[in-house]
Amino acid sequence: MASTPETAPAPPEVAEMQDFIQAYLREIKQRKLSYYDLKLTELTTYQELKDRDAAYKGRLVLALAATIRNRDNSYEIRYQLDTLLKVLLRSTLELAGADYVRLLGLYGLELAGANINSIANALALYPVLPTLTQLEKQAKKQPLEEPVLDYLRQLLAVMAVNSSDNGLMKLRVKVQEILGQDGESNLPTVIFSESDAFGQALNEFVGQLPPSAAKPWLRLLQVWQKTTGAQPTAKFRKETEAAVAGVEPAEVRRQYGAWLSELARLPVQEFTRTTSYGHGGYTYSEWHFLSDTSQAAAKGLIWSSMPLLDGPMLGALAELAVKCYRKIPAKGQVAPSLGNACVLALAQGGMPGVAHLSRLKLKVKQANTQALIEGHLEKAAQELGVTPAEIEDMAVPTLGLTQGQAEYHYGDYQARLHLVEGKAEVQWRKDGKELKSAPAALKKTHAAELKELKETQAQVQQNLTAQRERLDRSFVTGRRLPLAWFEQYYFGHELLSYLVRPLIWRFHHPDGSHTDALWLDEAWCDAQGQPVAAPAPEAQVQLWHPVLAPMAEVLAWRRLLDERQLRQPLKQAYRELYLLTPPEERTGTYSNRMAAHILRQHQFNSLTKLRGWRYRLMGAYDKGYETDSATLDLPAYGLQAQFWVSEVNADNAWNDAGIWNYVSTDQVRFTTGHGVVPLTDVPALVFSEVMRDVDLFVGVASVGNDPQWRDNGGLPAYRNYWESYSFGELGEVAKNRKLALERLVPRMKIGKVSEIQDRFLVVRGKRRTYKIHLGSGNILMEPNDQYLCIVPDRSAKAPSAADVFLPFEGDAVLSIILSKALLLMDDDKITDDTINRQIGR
Repeated sequence: MASTPETAPAPPEVAEMQDFIQAYLREIKQRKLSYYDLKLTELTTYQELKDRDAAYKGRLVLALAATIRNRDNSYEIRYQLDTLLKVLLRSTLELAGADYVRLLGLYGLELAGANINSIANALALYPVLPTLTQLEKQAKKQPLEEPVLDYLRQLLAVMAVNSSDNGLMKLRVKVQEILGQDGESNLPTVIFSESDAFGQALNEFVGQLPPSAAKPWLRLLQVWQKTTGAQPTAKFRKETEAAVAGVEPAEVRRQYGAWLSELARLPVQEFTRTTSYGHGGYTYSEWHFLSDTSQAAAKGLIWSSMPLLDGPMLGALAELAVKCYRKIPAKGQVAPSLGNACVLALAQGGMPGVAHLSRLKLKVKQANTQALIEGHLEKAAQELGVTPAEIEDMAVPTLGLTQGQAEYHYGDYQARLHLVEGKAEVQWRKDGKELKSAPAALKKTHAAELKELKETQAQVQQNLTAQRERLDRSFVTGRRLPLAWFEQYYFGHELLSYLVRPLIWRFHHPDGSHTDALWLDEAWCDAQGQPVAAPAPEAQVQLWHPVLAPMAEVLAWRRLLDERQLRQPLKQAYRELYLLTPPEERTGTYSNRMAAHILRQHQFNSLTKLRGWRYRLMGAYDKGYETDSATLDLPAYGLQAQFWVSEVNADNAWNDAGIWNYVSTDQVRFTTGHGVVPLTDVPALVFSEVMRDVDLFVGVASVGNDPQWRDNGGLPAYRNYWESYSFGELGEVAKNRKLALERLVPRMKIGKVSEIQDRFLVVRGKRRTYKIHLGSGNILMEPNDQYLCIVPDRSAKAPSAADVFLPFEGDAVLSIILSKALLLMDDDKITDDTINRQIGR
């Protein structure tokens, strides 16, 4: 720079304005105002300044900048002066063009010796952009003088280098806009950060633009670099629409689709860093996705794409949103602002966009993000005159399926995409013969088509999983659907029908009666498999729940599923029931059934989000006082369920981010806006489903399920809890598991050496006899109940699915129990040294 802050000559305005500046600082000191509570409107000096003319304010701006630059002043004084300077720059000022050059020089933007680092430093310390906004206003009124224009050109030349600083990019755009106001017709200089693949791709695109097509594209990319805020402004929309109009429409759509796809595929990279200090060091992880400048450009791309969205672009936006909302340990979401831009664009994408939003709501876990998505869904529902639940029904795509399958032809080969056992699978054939995999020859001749098929398969699987979860969570709502709606959007839907038809439904008739039925042999049938009368057009349809029926009817439905070998996509006939117990009737307003358990907090947090509950991780910094419960809103009943928890403060049990590793469980309550509700007043269906969720939280997140928790140290003070949970009384889920095992074990090869005894599956091996607990899956060995630690391979295929029929999909612990039993029945053939050492003790 030409001069340092200490030696810079003070402009004449400093002396003239010194009385005002001192009076201003003196009043702040007398009022004892810190920079936390400094409000200019409360100061007498500021009120007097407001009545001054624009010329006076212009001179004061120069004086303030010179005084701020004086490093003899304290940080607090510089802050107080800077606050006044920024306010003045939003008012009407009278400054000549040369005055603006001098003012920018006081900020540190002298041209002599200027470089990209000095400019970035000036941006960080002074209100450079507001000052240029003032100069831009003046340029609109009258042409700028040549010295000012020359200064701006030279400043722009210094900035014509690659940088990841978002402020520098905005400054470059602002300078170019001012020069454009003065009639300069040079093409904009548009440079993006090279620190990520997206910025590199944009720079490559700019470098390859032909001169004839460069101007509208560069104007468009330049607008992207100015994106701020949560939504595009009217000015942004106007500028991008004007730029897009200058490009061939097909080319814009093609290029936008390519950029969105690239963003969706861009990985979130983790880097391990080590900082050394003293005789030790600290290793930590950093995650990198997009630089700030590339995030701004990506937001501009997304906002300007909204009038152009098609199916592939909507799919890329949804995929990108999931990535942006991914949770990074000790940091938060990867790029929440960019994810919010995706959500806004999806909301503008008509019914296909709403369909993606509906699925996205089930994938994200953060409460504020879910609320944002729900807000867009509610707005779309209002515009269509339906409820949010109905718009989610309407938004489920068919994805080209017909009766749960789709056929594709590639030369001599045929591929069939179909739904089987909860999965979207592709079966290949040639000349009527089935093939094991995609033919290698097609990978060369039909690479693009195979890629599209793979993407379709992934979309079908994602939608199937999302809709299964939505159905499972809908039990608690007790929602009733008009028959015509049910037939159109559920029973007759090409994707949902796969999930709907194996389920039992209750048909409510106009006279108040009801019929429970399952679709069998192309007809609605009762629990005995006998056809029932077709429901009347006025009937309403509800997802059947076992709490709604007598136990004899529930057992009849279970027998029917077993006899017909019908596997339900989710637990329904075999769903666990939670009815009020005598202790709960005595406590009246709360249940202690799930109290006194020790849960891994992060796993508990993930489970609550999966089931639609709201919970915030407890930190050692707040002692959990503000987040002492997980809650589930039940708007259909005007209720809120609460599951109370508290931190486990033992042995410094928190992670590097200060989050408690474990929580202990307490009461379950139901409340309204008027207070706690007696449990007897809670509908049986609601109580059962809430307690089932809570049992799921405990059953999965309890440290008692971890076979290595005790041996790895755990929490010494809670080892008795681990032992009592690992081998204690069975909960409702484990009781259902016991019923299933009583039917399964005799049909399997372990049946000759195994039997159910109380809480255990007892397996007689060649070397010892083993007792596998039906709740936790942990093992004791006879005769001395010695603990046997076997860590299951969770990636292995469940033997139950391959060997015997299960009437419902998925029970991880059941699969673990069966795999351990199959291993231990032939314990003389075990080759794992760790297991053999334990057995041989």
